[in-house]
Amino acid sequence: MNQPLCASSLIVMAALLAGPAAAQSAFKLQPGLWEQSMTMKTANGEMEAKMAQMQQQMASMPPEQRKMIEDMMAKQGVGMGGRNNAIRMCISAEQAERGDMPQHEGNCKQEMLERTGTTIRYRFSCTGERPTSGEGEYTMTSPTAYNGRASVVTQVKGKPEKIDMTQSGHWVSADCGAIKPLKLNKP
Repeated sequence: MNQPLCASSLIVMAALLAGPAAAQSAFKLQPGLWEQSMTMKTANGEMEAKMAQMQQQMASMPPEQRKMIEDMMAKQGVGMGGRNNAIRMCISAEQAERGDMPQHEGNCKQEMLERTGTTIRYRFSCTGERPTSGEGEYTMTSPTAYNGRASVVTQVKGKPEKIDMTQSGHWVSADCGAIKPLKLNKP
């Protein structure tokens, strides 16, 4: 895929960024279907333009083709959100109880730096085709909502690119439907 950040990279980033919100704090995360909205900003704006183009392509797909892509994403533990720049993920009761930070596909390491009240600061790094690292923080506003920000550096065409992200998440339903919980390896 000739895009600055491919869809699979977004899935990995969403899993990484969802993890700190699940970590234990003054609130217990509600298990079930969660929707996460992300806003990303790069220095050159190229990634944002490519993301908008991808969203337009998804919106104009024939229903059968879109369903095929949505089914494939659901098998990976991610669904399309109800809004632009939103994805849906399923958090199992066990994951919510454990409050684990995800280790997606075994090539990422996370570290909780500090926990103060309902705010968690963390950092992560991933190896592989698109090495990625970053730091951020999350604040749980209730068992069914959180917001956060992260500063991420990834490789695009062999050069580092910084991405500033803001994210918010809210609980949608106890029933995840076709979306399976992300598989989480223990750190």
